[in-house]
Amino acid sequence: MILEHISSPADVKQLDGGSLKQLCAELREFLVESVSRTGGHLASNLGAVELTVALHRVYDTEKDRLVFDVGHQCYVHKALTGRRELFGTLRQLDGLAGFPKPEESVHDAFVAGHASNSVSVALGMARARTLRGEDRAIAALIGDGALTGGLAYEGLNDAGASGEPMVVILNDNGMSIDPNVGGVATHLSHLRLRPGYYRFKKGYRAVMEHVPGGRKLYQFNHRVKSGIKRAIYPCSMFEDMGFTYLGPVDGHNVEQLCTTLAWAKEMNCPVLLHVRTVKGKGYEPAELRPERSHGVSPFDPAKGPEQERKVDFSYVLGHELVELAGQDKRICAVTAAMAEGTGLQEFASAWPKRFFDVGIAEGHAVAMAAGMAKQGMVPVFAVYSTFLQRGFDMLLHDVALQQLHVVLAVDRAGLVGSDGPTHHGCQDVGYLTQIPGMTVLCPACFGELRAMLRSAIDMEGPVAVRYPRGGEGRQYPEWNGESASVLRQGTDVTLVSYGTLTDESLAAAELLAEKSVSAEVIKLNRIAPLDAGAVVESVKRTGRLLVLEDCNENGSVGQQLAASLAQSGIAPRALILRNLKNVFAPQGTVSQLRQLLGLDARGVVEQVQEIL
Repeated sequence: MILEHISSPADVKQLDGGSLKQLCAELREFLVESVSRTGGHLASNLGAVELTVALHRVYDTEKDRLVFDVGHQCYVHKALTGRRELFGTLRQLDGLAGFPKPEESVHDAFVAGHASNSVSVALGMARARTLRGEDRAIAALIGDGALTGGLAYEGLNDAGASGEPMVVILNDNGMSIDPNVGGVATHLSHLRLRPGYYRFKKGYRAVMEHVPGGRKLYQFNHRVKSGIKRAIYPCSMFEDMGFTYLGPVDGHNVEQLCTTLAWAKEMNCPVLLHVRTVKGKGYEPAELRPERSHGVSPFDPAKGPEQERKVDFSYVLGHELVELAGQDKRICAVTAAMAEGTGLQEFASAWPKRFFDVGIAEGHAVAMAAGMAKQGMVPVFAVYSTFLQRGFDMLLHDVALQQLHVVLAVDRAGLVGSDGPTHHGCQDVGYLTQIPGMTVLCPACFGELRAMLRSAIDMEGPVAVRYPRGGEGRQYPEWNGESASVLRQGTDVTLVSYGTLTDESLAAAELLAEKSVSAEVIKLNRIAPLDAGAVVESVKRTGRLLVLEDCNENGSVGQQLAASLAQSGIAPRALILRNLKNVFAPQGTVSQLRQLLGLDARGVVEQVQEIL
């Protein structure tokens, strides 16, 4: 076994070339075994094994800067940088993070949980290096999926023109980016990857710099060569931006990758290295269905990740939307590369002409939805809460300013669990409720989700329906359109919550009743525009208020209710805002995080007993 003797990148560098294939095979076995126990991102890591090994052969990540894009393909990197024995805690509370985390290791250059920012971050690091006179190499690893995001092109445009020495590695595992066409193009790509070509090119440039008139001659020859190349070799987009383009390279030939990365690192200019990989490489279930092996729960390695889709809020949303679209031809569904995650695959099959996957481009999705709404359609944009953040400007400028009827199906709202702080949906309450004219509905069970989606379709202006990850807990009576529901009468304290956190409020009220404390429970069905009437009337009787929500405190519903009480001239004897305060929640199961943050029933009971 080679892997068990690898405790740092220095050990990888000391291996002879013949040992690298064996190391890659062992890493794949390790990945399948580890992820099958803990869950996590499988297919993307299996596809990046050789590339990661090659990066650690060429770069010194303790000094150099390797910036991941999204970061869900960093498991091999973590295993090679002294964290292999921690994989039993992967994505668990106080355990190994599933994404790069600088506070976890000096080898992690930057936090990465969202897509398309790596080139911009790497360019910033490159410019800082130059200004500070430091000796370090900079590389950004970006996937073809992340290259569908507009921010990636903003970064590429600036980086190519900057002249800063840096390497952008395009891990192309499915989407064709300017593919080579024809025998001549294939021949040229092979020629460009030969050592002799680069030695000649480097030497030729050096000689011409010292020959009278040589620089002009070199520039003339370069323009002629570039013109011919554009005509027969369709890879000029990156070169037009200022990059030296290398590739495509076989992303599973570790020796060729090492050689090509070394050339790219030595070029002293912006380089784009195009690497072709296979997502799920080396594990048949993941290769056959990479989309089902992207983010997985624990599974049996002999069978592969579970194929059957569980009934959860996402599934219910998608199924109900299919039914509604059959009744109303104006309804369209939009996703940002998350058709399966948001439950829209059934819609894509049933109504393909009204289904639009725009790639990892949430800002574009919101603006496009605004255009569709302006022309009389009813677009429903299903998006994870954490990713909707990137469309905030478009929500304000393109949707709300004209009060266009765009429906946002805000998935993964609140705490989401093991993906951790980059993926928790704890910000949307603050930014959605401040948008003028926005309606925000919060279902607490599947039945309410169906009813609220139907209502959202029939409303005017922008509407968001926010719901959590996973399945329902308690079931609630059929929603009749009211903004708030008093679920339990009480005299000692008022408990207010919304969404599935209402389960915790009711459980707390039941525990308090055993202690002879009478709690009134109010469920907010709509948090924008906020109707505080029921809460104000309740607090007049109980004199105490506790608001429970899994979002940050600034901009929370609790703060808005506190302001409403003050404006009504009511000063409760006790006012408790139970939320995330001013922190980013860590990773862990939702139940663990609720307990840790005092958002579970027992935490509420303890707080109520304290204020009593």
